[in-house]
Amino acid sequence: MDQMTLFGGEASQPLAARLRPQTLDEFAGQTHLLGKGKVLRRLIESDQISSMIFWGPPGVGKTTLARIIANRTRAAFVDFSAVTSGIKEIRAIMQKAENSRFYGEKTILFVDEIHRFNKAQQDAFLPFVEKGSIILIGATTENPSFEINSALLSRCRVFVLQALQKEELTGLLRRALTDSRGFGGQDIRISEDMLEMIAVFANGDARSALSTLEMVVLNGDLDEKGTVTVTSEILEQCISRKSLLYDKNGEEHYNLISALHKSMRNSDPDAAVYWLARMLEAGEDPLYVARRVMRFASEDVGLADARALEVAVAACQACHFIGMPECTVHLTEAVVYMSMAPKSNSLYVAYEEAKKDAVRQLAEPVPLVIRNAPTALMKELNYGKGYQYAHDTREKLTDMQCLPDSLQGKEYYRPTDQGNEARYKARLEQIKEWKAGSRH
Repeated sequence: MDQMTLFGGEASQPLAARLRPQTLDEFAGQTHLLGKGKVLRRLIESDQISSMIFWGPPGVGKTTLARIIANRTRAAFVDFSAVTSGIKEIRAIMQKAENSRFYGEKTILFVDEIHRFNKAQQDAFLPFVEKGSIILIGATTENPSFEINSALLSRCRVFVLQALQKEELTGLLRRALTDSRGFGGQDIRISEDMLEMIAVFANGDARSALSTLEMVVLNGDLDEKGTVTVTSEILEQCISRKSLLYDKNGEEHYNLISALHKSMRNSDPDAAVYWLARMLEAGEDPLYVARRVMRFASEDVGLADARALEVAVAACQACHFIGMPECTVHLTEAVVYMSMAPKSNSLYVAYEEAKKDAVRQLAEPVPLVIRNAPTALMKELNYGKGYQYAHDTREKLTDMQCLPDSLQGKEYYRPTDQGNEARYKARLEQIKEWKAGSRH
């Protein structure tokens, strides 16, 4: 029961809290998990929950899903925070759950931000999960592969929750304007375009979208009839963004990333930084931009400057660690570096040509000379016969055939004279000359 306050009890809660879905039908997004007939929905509706981890960005419904499970389950539901709890609290709850198990009662333990627990704290759950004393539900924004003990993770099913789409967030905002728990009892004038701008600004985060809507409504122009009108100026002030927002799933999204990519390829750092700013200030996910820059580092720079990939990966990690707006400078560094680096697409061309041959000749056998021979039968069949170990030679080279017979002599990687790749070109020419000479 919500505690009443001088300011109206439940009505004093933030809009996001008041509109928290109570049922799966009210839940926005995650249709890949919660659509009709989907696995997670079936588990929840049948009350057959097993230990699981909800992994996804902020504001996508991890905690809300746990609350819905709590409302539907016949098991005891314990809400636990990794931020405020320690080993002592864990053991107390585990003991209580163990006692309940003897009476045939299940205990579901929800741990929010489970990645904040250290190894010792996570280990404290393990024996109770193994015995079935508790069903563990963890929520995390971090990759469980790195943040959760492998022994514990192996006993949990991971469900990946995705950032909400613009349409899903816009629908959520519309519901907030009509729902009695939201602004349903008020006359709010706000255009559909503004709702879409808020949805894009929220960047997949339902909590952020609702908080922004609440802010613009509270700051809207109120007339004598009680009607609240939200203007573009109010929206601009509340989200600290000019009218740069764009549909991240629409044509402009692809136009801008294309402009960034081609500006870097054309060695134009000024244009590249401008298009980068256009995307980030419009609410684009910095990790999306970072991934595109990583691709560029190998596709358009490659071995002409092998450090380009290091810079791109470091920028991506910085975006992951600190997020917006601080990571803008890291992306700028990467974009300028890519723009100024010597260019070569020889790696891209090499793979695309090899791919065509690989697809056309999927059944080409691996030459016997480079096959492993772990069994006597394989040795009898000449697996590995004649293999030459390059490290045993003075030149660290052999003339051994590694391509299938049908592709013998085929060249895929053709280095350019750009930047450091000129050194690789000279080295490759030396290797080919030596091999040609050794065969005669």
